[in-house]
Amino acid sequence: MLRITETIVLQDWEVTEQFIRASGPGGQNVNKVSSAVELRFEAARSPSLSDPIKVRLKRIAGRKWTKEGAIVLQCDDTRHQARNRDIVRDRLKEMILKALITPKARIATRPTLASKRRRLATKKHRSTIKSGRGRSSSGFEGDTE
Repeated sequence: MLRITETIVLQDWEVTEQFIRASGPGGQNVNKVSSAVELRFEAARSPSLSDPIKVRLKRIAGRKWTKEGAIVLQCDDTRHQARNRDIVRDRLKEMILKALITPKARIATRPTLASKRRRLATKKHRSTIKSGRGRSSSGFEGDTE
């Protein structure tokens, strides 16, 4: 049982952990000890989370979300199995807490008339500056008098 908030508690069947061998440096210890943790959370089937939370969680999880609707997290940061387990559980908790926050709805606004006029005046000013950079019609080249 994993407690996220006072109201959200994940049951044991929703979260499964598997201990695997870590990759990378570590010498003989890496080859012998299964210290890395792979946590699988059945998010789509979870009765603890509402549908809007699941949608936000899917967006937050990204590639960690599987086709079956599970979130798979791995951790092999430390040499200690218990510490890796705590880290991966904290990551899951952070993801769910982030999904609980409902995004603020954006209210569409229109630009003011004064801001439109300022923008057009700036564009006209830049246009005159840039047109003055070109060659003039009464230039030195081509005049053979």
